[in-house]
Amino acid sequence: YQCVDRMAKTPEAVIELLENVWEKAKASANAERQALEEYVQQSGEQLDGGIQAWDWRYYAEKVRQAKYDFDESLLKPYLSLEAVTDAVFHVSNKLFGLNYVHRPDIDTYHADVKAYEVRDAEDKLVAVFLHDNFARPHKSGGAWMSEYRSQTKNLAQGSDVVEGIPIVSNNNNFAKGTNTLLSFDDALTLFHEMGHGHHGMLSDCTYSRLASTNVLTDFVELPSQLMEHWMKEDEVLKEYARHYETREPVPMELLQKRNAAKSFNQGFDTIEYTICALLDMLLHQVQDYDSDEFDVSKFEKEQLERLGMPQGIVMRHRPAHFAHLFATSSYAAGYYVYLWAEVLDADAFAAFQETGNIFDSTVAQKLKQYIYSSGNTEAPDELFRKFRGRDPDISFMLKKKGLV
Repeated sequence: YQCVDRMAKTPEAVIELLENVWEKAKASANAERQALEEYVQQSGEQLDGGIQAWDWRYYAEKVRQAKYDFDESLLKPYLSLEAVTDAVFHVSNKLFGLNYVHRPDIDTYHADVKAYEVRDAEDKLVAVFLHDNFARPHKSGGAWMSEYRSQTKNLAQGSDVVEGIPIVSNNNNFAKGTNTLLSFDDALTLFHEMGHGHHGMLSDCTYSRLASTNVLTDFVELPSQLMEHWMKEDEVLKEYARHYETREPVPMELLQKRNAAKSFNQGFDTIEYTICALLDMLLHQVQDYDSDEFDVSKFEKEQLERLGMPQGIVMRHRPAHFAHLFATSSYAAGYYVYLWAEVLDADAFAAFQETGNIFDSTVAQKLKQYIYSSGNTEAPDELFRKFRGRDPDISFMLKKKGLV
């Protein structure tokens, strides 16, 4: 029943996707483990029984530095919060014609929060955007997008149209300092949340109940994960990744090393996630369930053996603390949605790559119309077909992960 009201429709469709990725990731992860063990042997160290789960990340970092000579922390001075914010506003403008007008005169709920008017190319007010970037006492952890008012056209007669303009907030938890420098993952998070933000700001629906991010669970991450792609593009980084003190652009050599290393350890990362998504689906398909006799640890062990869990990797979330299993009904049998959305976002970004222009105006207009503006007014699989002209193709995601 959980899958019926999602793009997947059936558990079988979810399992087919997960097992397809699982088999390719297993081959990649086993090759990665062999590389780690070769490094250990060459360095003169000894590990009884080979690489174990507590060894993997330590030696993976050693191998990454030896193989690619890339230290991601060297990017940090070029990724100030100011620079990354400028970058995402630039991408927003190039794709959708949005302009962000800082309004320091607007009172916000905290002094750290910046308020912007968001206007389109014709200077029409599209949204009010609040950027709440810094950690503080009593603020929730993590990163998220929220709305204080959703877009709507369903207004009482005589109402001011501004009452249908969305008020969208992006929330992060960066450490506040004189110069707030972000890791590359933090920069991706900022772009990710702006993807959700665009889903709210560009919404063009009659009813707020169908507007913005009120879409199916396995579609809602498409707009956010898609936005991350532009943060990874050299065209954006060369322009906006500038040293916070000297304003010098990021060295091309550093970008080339990052690009060379970007698919490193993807087998491990994919296995770690996919096994949790598989166990989530398998547990929710147990029909003959006796709470007095069912042993979840035994079930987990049997399934990991059946699937051939690679040595040296463990589940990212063991069942006892796997909140997606039991937190709410909306999360149940739903951990797969991130991978499902990754198939969609890789395919969607390929539409730009195929034109040779990551800001192609024709593709961007279709993206805005069918992905960011339509909310839940049409079935998401239909919206994707209208954007791409066909059903999603898994090959783009596999290529992005380096699994093919």
